[in-house]
Formats: sequence, C-alpha cells, structure tokens
Amino acid sequence: MDGVTGGGVSGGVPFSQGPAPEAAVYVISVAAELTGLHPQTLRTYERLGLITPGRTGGGGRRYSLRDIELLRSIAELTSSGIGIEGVRRILEMEHRASALAARNAELQAELDATRAALRQALVARRAESGPNRLPVLRPSTAESSVVVWRRNR
Repeated sequence: MDGVTGGGVSGGVPFSQGPAPEAAVYVISVAAELTGLHPQTLRTYERLGLITPGRTGGGGRRYSLRDIELLRSIAELTSSGIGIEGVRRILEMEHRASALAARNAELQAELDATRAALRQALVARRAESGPNRLPVLRPSTAESSVVVWRRNR
C-alpha cells in the first residue's frame, strides 16, 4: 500500500493511519483513477448534485474517501442499468435509512437508560419504605366458603 492510504512507508517511517474518511485530499484526477470514471463524469455528477467534493482556496476540487466510495456506488448502479434519477432516489433512500437507523439507536439508548433509571428508583423506593405492612389475603377454598342461599317465593 502507499502512504496516501495509510498502509505504506514513506522515508522509512510507517504511517499509523491514513486520512480521515471525510478529509478531502484527492484531486479530481486521482479520484477519477480510483473510481474508474472519467474526470468529466465526476464534474457531471457534481453538477447534478450527486456528489459535493470539497474545495481548495483556489476553487480546485478535493475528494474524500467517502466521496470515492460514493462515486464507486454510483458507478456500480449506473453500470447495472439504473438511470441518474434512479441513482439519486436510491442514494436519498439510503441516506434516509441511515438517518432512521441512527435515530432508532438513539431512541433505543434513551429507552434503555429510562428503564434503568426506573429500576433504580423502584429499588430505592422499596428500600425507603421498609417491609410491606399490608395484610395478606389468603385465597378462599370451597371448605371455608360461606354460601348465601335464598329460596324463591
């Protein structure tokens, strides 16, 4: 591997890790080579709003690892015969599904925390109140039951 992706050695010093997935570091020619797409295709996808690369101070495009993965997904979808509008909708649904999954995880964590707090409060309340002083009701049996009977007149 090379030093850009984080697995290589440069000048005898190994890299501990590559750039963060959201770090926009790849110029358009490198992004095109990594995805197998033409640079003009990348510009078109940007113009259509499918991807938004970072920009340098001078206006040059910089792509992140996440952008590269997204471009690969777009290329895979289009090569399987899905049109650009279909790709846009698929990407939008994937984004919504990810957002819903994240929200679901948040709500599940909140529910778990609430249940734990309720259990803790119940234990504390039981410890405060001491033993239960209510009389114990015994179930009735047929032998000890009293039946009231009236004769019809």
